[in-house]
Amino acid sequence: MVTPGLPHQNNIQQIGYKLLSMLNFQGEKVEEVAKTLISACLWNDSVENKSRAYDVSPQTVRNYVEKQGMEVTEKLLERARKISLEILKGVNEIDLSIDWTTKTWYGKPVKGLGSSEKGNSWNYATATTKYKGKVLLLAFIPQVNGMTKDEIVKALVEQVMAMGFKIRLITLDAGFYTVDVLNFISQFKYIIAVPVGDVKVYEEFDGDYTTNSKRHRRDEQVKFRLLVYSKEKVGRKKKSLVYFARATNLDLSKREVLDLYNKVRGPIETSYRNIKAFLPFTSSTKFVFRTLIFVLALVLYSLYTIFKGEVGREEFRLLLILLFPDLFNPENFTFNVIETLIYTIDLFLRR
Repeated sequence: MVTPGLPHQNNIQQIGYKLLSMLNFQGEKVEEVAKTLISACLWNDSVENKSRAYDVSPQTVRNYVEKQGMEVTEKLLERARKISLEILKGVNEIDLSIDWTTKTWYGKPVKGLGSSEKGNSWNYATATTKYKGKVLLLAFIPQVNGMTKDEIVKALVEQVMAMGFKIRLITLDAGFYTVDVLNFISQFKYIIAVPVGDVKVYEEFDGDYTTNSKRHRRDEQVKFRLLVYSKEKVGRKKKSLVYFARATNLDLSKREVLDLYNKVRGPIETSYRNIKAFLPFTSSTKFVFRTLIFVLALVLYSLYTIFKGEVGREEFRLLLILLFPDLFNPENFTFNVIETLIYTIDLFLRR
């Protein structure tokens, strides 16, 4: 039976089998490893816990990923970009939002990875665009120690332009505010958030501003239009004004620039929350392992965007679980299916 108002069940089932085919490891335990990883994403569970359901040890899963993970990760990213290109077919010019998200673990620090000096986190940077209500991934790069912010931005922009898109506007958050980034993005129309403490303008403002970085020569400084605005913050005892700043080269009214930034930049935060909703847990601190499971969660989010508007994120997750039961062995499936069925039926009744 096909439930009215939901994606056709055959389409959902095809997604499940495509996921297995994308995790194309080589070896005797490839099916068990692939099912472990996908199952952990769908159930939002730990990889180590799910491995036991498929009669494969957590160390075996780690060995497969650590030896073959980078190649598999690239193929997963290729699939995610292909999904976006299919949705954007016929579109030549886009608004681009660049940002990063941080994933932190609590345990033994790992040297040389991530942006944290102590090595307790990794940053994953993405470039996305919004089209017909869908936030689509176009480029991805993991950040490692020693990688500068302008290198991250350049790498993402190069990936997007290599796909054949013309960039109409770039938006970035305050974490990317550096002279080198500004020099690079000045070739495009841009809006970038600015730390108010850097410009030290604590009043409503709309005018020219020139950077004053001590790390750069005078001819390397960047001149731009600075917009500063305030919002009222209500505390327990009194109200106060909090100031925010934006840098841009757009010739629009102040309100239009601020609204445009929120329109282009805002959806990326929602996309990160959706990606992390598919992100499994793991005790592994290996860079390749954590990058692969993040990209796998990213691919699941990209697949979900195909049906966005027809089905919610949790409905999509549960439909994929219910309509792809051979992903789970009987013991694992029976343990969770009753609660899942009750929740899914409840979601359908609310429609």
